[in-house]
Amino acid sequence: MAVSEEESSTVIPHGATNYIAKRVLKGSAVLQVVYGRIRSHSSMDIVFAKETSLEMVIIDDNGVLQSLCDQPIFGTIKDIAVLPWNQRFRRAIPQLQGKDLLLVTSDSGKLSVLSFHTEMHRFIFLADDIPFLLRFFALCHPPLSSSGGSLRHQIGRMLTVDTNGCFIASSAFEGHLALLKVSSSTSADIIDKKIFCPSDNEKSISTGMGVSGIHGTIWSMCFISKDMNLFSEEHDPLLAVLLNRKGSLLNELLLLEWNTKDNCVNVLSQYAELGPLALDIVEVPYSYGYAFLFRVSDALLMDLRDPHSPSCVYRTSLNFLPSALDDHTFILESYRNNDVDEEGNICNVAASALLELKDIIKDDDPMNIDDDNAYSSKSTSNRVCSWCWEPGNFVNPRMIFCVDTRELFMVEIYSESNGLKVNLSDCLYKGSPFKELLWTENGYVTALAEMSDGMILEFEGGKLNYKSPIQNISPILDMSLVDYHDEKHEQIFACCGMAPEGSLRVIRNGVSLESLLKTAPDYQGITGTWTVKMKVTDCYHSFLVLSFVEETRVLSVGVSFTDVTDLVGFRPDVCTLACGLIRDGLLVQIHQTAVRLVVPTTTAHPDGIPCPSPTYTSWSADTGINLGAIGNNFIVVSTSNPCHLYILGVRRLERFQYEVYQMQNVRLEHELSCISIPQKLTEEDDLSNYPVDYIKVDPTHAVKLGNTFVIGTHRPSVEIISFKPGQHGFKALAVGAISLVNSTGTTISGSIPQDVRLVKADRLYILSGLRNGMLLRFEWPLPYADSVNMRSSLRSGVVNDSCPVNLDLISIRRIGITPAFLVPLNDHLDADIIALSDRPWLLQTARHSLSLTSISFQASTHATAVCSSECPNGVLFVSENSLHLLEMMQNKRLNVQKFPLGGTPRKILYHSESRLLLVLRTDLSDDSCSSDICCVDPASGSVLSSFKLDVGETGKCMELLKVGSEHVLVVGTSLSSGPAIMSSGEAESTRGRLIVLCLEHRQNSDSGSMTFYSKGGGSSSQRTSPFREISGYGTDSLCSSPDDNSFDETESWNLRLAYSTNMRGIVLAICSYLDCYFLASAGNAFYVCSFQSDNFPRVKRLAVGRTRFMIMTLTTHFTTIAVGDCRDGVLYFAYSEDSKKVEQLYSDPVQRLVADCHLVNVDTAIVSDRMGSVAIVSCSHHSGDNASPECNLKVCSSFYMGEIVMSIKKGSFSHKLLADDEMRDGHIASSIMDLSQSNTIVASTLLGSIIVFIPISRDEYELLKDVESRIAEHSLTAPILRNVHEVFRSRQSPAGAERILDGDMLGQFLDLTNAQQEDILAVPEDPLAMYRTVPKPQLKKLNVSQVVRLLERVHCAIN
Repeated sequence: MAVSEEESSTVIPHGATNYIAKRVLKGSAVLQVVYGRIRSHSSMDIVFAKETSLEMVIIDDNGVLQSLCDQPIFGTIKDIAVLPWNQRFRRAIPQLQGKDLLLVTSDSGKLSVLSFHTEMHRFIFLADDIPFLLRFFALCHPPLSSSGGSLRHQIGRMLTVDTNGCFIASSAFEGHLALLKVSSSTSADIIDKKIFCPSDNEKSISTGMGVSGIHGTIWSMCFISKDMNLFSEEHDPLLAVLLNRKGSLLNELLLLEWNTKDNCVNVLSQYAELGPLALDIVEVPYSYGYAFLFRVSDALLMDLRDPHSPSCVYRTSLNFLPSALDDHTFILESYRNNDVDEEGNICNVAASALLELKDIIKDDDPMNIDDDNAYSSKSTSNRVCSWCWEPGNFVNPRMIFCVDTRELFMVEIYSESNGLKVNLSDCLYKGSPFKELLWTENGYVTALAEMSDGMILEFEGGKLNYKSPIQNISPILDMSLVDYHDEKHEQIFACCGMAPEGSLRVIRNGVSLESLLKTAPDYQGITGTWTVKMKVTDCYHSFLVLSFVEETRVLSVGVSFTDVTDLVGFRPDVCTLACGLIRDGLLVQIHQTAVRLVVPTTTAHPDGIPCPSPTYTSWSADTGINLGAIGNNFIVVSTSNPCHLYILGVRRLERFQYEVYQMQNVRLEHELSCISIPQKLTEEDDLSNYPVDYIKVDPTHAVKLGNTFVIGTHRPSVEIISFKPGQHGFKALAVGAISLVNSTGTTISGSIPQDVRLVKADRLYILSGLRNGMLLRFEWPLPYADSVNMRSSLRSGVVNDSCPVNLDLISIRRIGITPAFLVPLNDHLDADIIALSDRPWLLQTARHSLSLTSISFQASTHATAVCSSECPNGVLFVSENSLHLLEMMQNKRLNVQKFPLGGTPRKILYHSESRLLLVLRTDLSDDSCSSDICCVDPASGSVLSSFKLDVGETGKCMELLKVGSEHVLVVGTSLSSGPAIMSSGEAESTRGRLIVLCLEHRQNSDSGSMTFYSKGGGSSSQRTSPFREISGYGTDSLCSSPDDNSFDETESWNLRLAYSTNMRGIVLAICSYLDCYFLASAGNAFYVCSFQSDNFPRVKRLAVGRTRFMIMTLTTHFTTIAVGDCRDGVLYFAYSEDSKKVEQLYSDPVQRLVADCHLVNVDTAIVSDRMGSVAIVSCSHHSGDNASPECNLKVCSSFYMGEIVMSIKKGSFSHKLLADDEMRDGHIASSIMDLSQSNTIVASTLLGSIIVFIPISRDEYELLKDVESRIAEHSLTAPILRNVHEVFRSRQSPAGAERILDGDMLGQFLDLTNAQQEDILAVPEDPLAMYRTVPKPQLKKLNVSQVVRLLERVHCAIN
């Protein structure tokens, strides 16, 4: 099979504009949440809708949220709901028996009905002719609008479902809704009937009692369900709609009935009363006729059993709530009103708008900025902002709700002789004004906030108790990429959240690891690491074995790692090849000359023997041993010259005396390269316990644990071998031949198995790591598939009762160029595996194909899982001659560390010399100031000191400059209150200030200065006794090494106010220019400034440039100045030092409200706007002689994100990337191979996403563009909401502009099997070709291996 091919040597030309965009961190802002039996009839799952992705999570027994899958949907979600299972209505779909369906409305204009199945662990659209897989797939997509229209009339904004799962309703903003009936026929259609209100041929619906129809804004709606047991036939649904008519100060409640027989909608009644404004209508579950009407300051329990005469039966005032608990019991200051931002309420409003999913209805002008009335400050008048019902309570329904004053309460509805009553509890919890609440069956409450972390609460004893956080890093307002402490991978320090929940987040890619211990780099020559238990049933490991070239050491695992080599009995002066537990209390060491069986003493372990020294016995082969493995009650070893395979057993002679004896021996045709014995720990791992229907479709029932092992050979191949204890002879059960060739037909070198594992997830398969850095997955063929019988490497002593099965090679992935080792996280067959090569990866064994996630750690040569009571999820890595004990945070949703800062962190800079962060904060609660610049220790997040701005002054921007030997921080501020931008985009008449702060490095700084301490290099004594320095499980007990850092309080940095000057406008942007100048904007002008040489640091304004509208961003590259304003987009300027003038060179051909901009080179810039798009603009098509302001920039490519990119930075991905045979031979000069010199861009969004833009060559772009189009149309990988992918990503793109490639869409290709990849890239036959007068354009035949190779480089580069 061909696995790699490169047809041409291509590099990126200067000013390249071909990019691929890949999301490395999906947004964390959850907009909606639902709960149901999504995976199966027995599971209760939570689904988060995050506007551009769907995430399925569960809450474990410890109250921690665990993510199961998170996949982009290539569209924008508007609302989601669960369609509960109903036997009467969905009996025609046996594959979905007992399972709930997920309903999604989106910008596709369709209602998507999704389901979830059990193999691929991700969302997918599934066509009718594809077997069910473990993904979401779209069953149907009925359109929701009968005709086009304005955004206000497009149905899909709101979604509600009948409790019985019989009817669905979706509404628009104004006057339009759709009703759908779930099919009850024997057909496979989900939707049986639908009606639009109003339809095309009518402008109103049937009304009675003089009530007008639906004319106004729909605020809320819900079905009033009926008891299905009372209806033997189908019934007509009743829908309650909360409506605001134009010009009315009150909202009214309408009750609509859909006459399904006549297919018409009737307005039965109208309810409105003077009083507070009604906000939401919520059905009381299992009550069949009651609903809560939430209003400002009260809640009405409505009796709607007679829809012609609705009435209020109980009124609960929220202005006189029971006394709340003291604030100190809970999270303090969890909420603050979102005041209008002075930058034209852009930042706060945009974040709030996206997080609340309140569609912004704009004028035809896309540059319109919402005025102050668009999003007013939130009230604190005791209005209900979220609620959830207790699941499964059929008798006395209970609801937990949150009011905007941050308190959580519970109401219980119970029945008395005179009717229903409502009991309101005391305050259960005080935290944030949660936007979404969800009550699960295990008693946990999921509480989600808008722009801060959510939390898991447990309802117990009538109270809510905090269990764990739900991380939410949105909005990301600014970020700084730092290779902190030379960790060989970049991490991001980000300004996240809004006051008072603002925080500094440290974002790393991949699986999170918490560093516990690190030794000095004194461990050269380690050849292997193992952890060993003392008993098979032990939960924790007892010993850690380290093998060196000529030495072996054994350490006890616990609070302290103690050397117990002599007490265990392992031979210390040899290199250990393998070791393990063969039977309770009996350990085995395999080295080149013998197999050594030892019995440790009680001094080494409490379960050892009560003897002063351990007992041992040995077995030796005729020739040297080269490989070995230990299983339950047997040992497998091999020799190389001649090639033999031995099965050894252990028998007891007398007390504490044992013998190792040979059970079987076989001659090998090929030398072995690796041996693995699957462990049998529990009954559920017994393969004989597979259900009958599984055995019918999978022949692996012949594999029995306890007498089976897996080998890798130099043939090369992987083979499964079994033997019968007490009998002679081996049996080869299955053989997987390894034949990997490149495009020229040459065999890929190094395709020898380095490691091999038997894995049992939903099915059995073989996983092998090769010596050339590749991973292979083999599976048993289906019974009906043609299979060629293979010959085993066994030459003699073979039981030939049947030929071995030829395993199918399902997937191939390259993870490096060094040998790939497989390290399972535990002994179970379904354990996830760490794959070690050039860098560590986490391989999730339960996933389809080969699913790899990067581990946030440096390259390592060896690793082993370490499980102890103090560290149950520990992993020991060997890297750069040091031992690193880390804890695997595999279930952590985000690899993010949080440092609370308070206020709203707006800007962040990293000062490399002091290794500290400078953060600009606003919205502080301090009476003396509302804004400051604070100095933060990036290791602990502690605020060491701050420079406070004047009262009423707000910081807007800052930039670090170095002038000569001076470190200067230039800060721009606002001295005015109110909006800074007119609705037209022009600047208001405001004032600002430019501040210059000097950073001075001093020794023993005086107490009168504002000081922060530097992170200097610390040192400590290097202990020569191995492992003795590992003494505890806290960071304080880490053994120091040369790259450790600690505070040196004799060194300090002094931040001193040096100069300030007032500006005619708010200073929103500052940047350096040509190393001797800097630029500062004020309103619609920007100034070229310098520091006076004779009067430093006094600022001198040299020239001024102006735009028509408010300047939002400034960026420079060499002589080019790029200015982004709030209407004209990006403008290029240049400064003439001779004439002291600023000249405009180029202008943006597209109007855009710039969010951020970054110059890639002197010609090309990447710019984001407030509408969710990113574009590459360039002037390289113009010659310098023709440059003039009339010359437009060219939009080279664009990409619609669906999220607003607030910060754009240049990345330097300098980590060594993969290289295959062709690369080592010098035949390939891939454009992705040297990202440190490329124009890689990292961007962050308001929803908390991190996106990387990687430049690629033109040839690579054309290849991947073709691949992307095929992936987007294939049923396995097409957008599940049925958006047209090309149309979605090309929104707001001007005609003629190319599109940046979608890395999320292309990334799906690597998760597929080889057969699925070939199916996607296959050229389909055209059955109508002979009838066409004009030939259809023929698709190019693509090479799968070439595509995989290119995508693997991108995947590895961004991880």
